[in-house]
Amino acid sequence: MIHIAIKKRLHGSHGDMNLDVKLDIKNGEFLALSGASGSGKTTLLRILAGLEESDGFIKINDTIWQDEKKMLVPQKREIGFVFQDYALFENMSVLQNLLFVKEDRELALHLLELTELDKLKDRYPNSLSGGQKQRVSICRAMMAKPKLLLLDEPLSALDPNIRTKLQQELLTLHKEFQTTTIMVSHDPSEIYKLATRVIVLDNGIIQGDGTPKEVLLKTQGSQKFSFDGELLELKKIDVIYIAVVAIGQQIVEVVLSKKESIGLKVGQTITLSTKAFSPIISHP
Repeated sequence: MIHIAIKKRLHGSHGDMNLDVKLDIKNGEFLALSGASGSGKTTLLRILAGLEESDGFIKINDTIWQDEKKMLVPQKREIGFVFQDYALFENMSVLQNLLFVKEDRELALHLLELTELDKLKDRYPNSLSGGQKQRVSICRAMMAKPKLLLLDEPLSALDPNIRTKLQQELLTLHKEFQTTTIMVSHDPSEIYKLATRVIVLDNGIIQGDGTPKEVLLKTQGSQKFSFDGELLELKKIDVIYIAVVAIGQQIVEVVLSKKESIGLKVGQTITLSTKAFSPIISHP
């Protein structure tokens, strides 16, 4: 069990704010931190890692990482930290990067096999793709069998297909090692696939705590679909209006009436929703 009760004064996206988090996390949970940019998510990870100071208390199982008397250094916290950048040793092979953490060749080869990197074990980072580099960094973080794995948007820079593949590999690693994991993500589908619990931070305060379904689904049942997107274009054709909207990785056209088009401006975020209809689901 991880017990967290910390406070820190921050300068957030809307000015000064207080990061004030009280949280208990069970061993083996996969927890996702969600919320707007500047709400304190990455700072919370850095505090847990010992990379930033704060007031308060952090305890994992029977070990105190932080209280009013002590501040355990990062090297003694038994954590794995995976950033957006890969931070690999360029002069070491894939296998050497893992063995640098711990001289356990059996574990290293097992991790590389789980992430389909075993055939690349003798390659150097400059010859790898972005997705391959991120897999190496995740494997390296797992080498010490950390009590806590911290993931700061590790897949955000990857293309959708590679991102989906790495999400599955993260899930495979979590199921096998049962490492308590905290991941920062802005991707609802990623959170839904991976997390067992979601914490929503808003201006430094926890505003939501529940399962992905409880936190992410805006309605109950299938009576309404709702998507947020950016309005790219609004044009009039005869008596109707056509809105071009970017939703995630897709761009869609929507037919609007004159009344519905009033007040819309290119560049603003809009919500598309549909009620009481029978969806058609297909696949390529």
